[in-house]
Amino acid sequence: MTATRKALTGTAFATLLLIAFMMGANHVAARFAFNNGVDVVTAVSARSSVTALVVGFVLWQQKVSLTTTLRQKKFLLTIGGLIAVQSVCLYSSVARLPVALALLAFNTYPLTTAFWARVLYGHKAERAVILAMPLMLIGLSLALDVFGAASGLGAAAHWSQIGVGIAFALAASATFGLAMVLMEHEAGGLDGRLRTFSTMGLVALFSITAAMSQGGFHLPTAQPGWWGLALLSLLYGTAFTIMFMVLPKLGVVGNSAIMNVEPVFALVLAWALLGQSIAPMQLLGALVVVSTVMWLGLRKR
Repeated sequence: MTATRKALTGTAFATLLLIAFMMGANHVAARFAFNNGVDVVTAVSARSSVTALVVGFVLWQQKVSLTTTLRQKKFLLTIGGLIAVQSVCLYSSVARLPVALALLAFNTYPLTTAFWARVLYGHKAERAVILAMPLMLIGLSLALDVFGAASGLGAAAHWSQIGVGIAFALAASATFGLAMVLMEHEAGGLDGRLRTFSTMGLVALFSITAAMSQGGFHLPTAQPGWWGLALLSLLYGTAFTIMFMVLPKLGVVGNSAIMNVEPVFALVLAWALLGQSIAPMQLLGALVVVSTVMWLGLRKR
């Protein structure tokens, strides 16, 4: 099905940028939480629980039908599990890397989505995706400073520092791509609000269960950690609420790729609030990745 893309109004464009800003800020807030005693599972539990409650209220307020088939229920459970893994992996990457680099590595998900669509459903990747692959990989290699030139450490020492974080980000990309393919093919007929409520509710359930099995939640040890935990939950839940309540009315679904400027906002916020910075060559790589992802999302189909 081809999405109808309408011309963006100033309000619509500003709303898309606001969502991208809140998503980027959510990850910066998460880093404050991680730096002050919060573990990844606690952060995922808080964020997912708040979002599920907010979207659940929207479902109730708008009287959305909750009817699903048995097959849809099975795949919703699978999708919830995948997003739980993706959430833990991405926050684990954010805890180890400069926030912007973690998000850039995760932003390879258009490629992993195309891979899973090919493997599971035999869909050939579009020509645009094939053309984008080398551009994204080149940009990512520059952003991550794969040879350790910008850091001055050399490849081996540099990767000993970033390797685990990058692995978590790429695992998040792979699981997110798989979840998106399953959502499109197995749960595409369901209302987006219902899919989101189911997914976030299951992520909350899985993460809370994991926290309890590991001795309970790891709460902040200092005030910045409490602010970080509160803000990551508030920002994520608010962004999702705007996506499902405001964007459909603005008619900008086909332009949602603009929200992929999230790593740029994260880069600026992390520099200003966390003192994180990257070299000019890494910044160039970041712009290549973000531009390529936006081009993929905004291209005519």
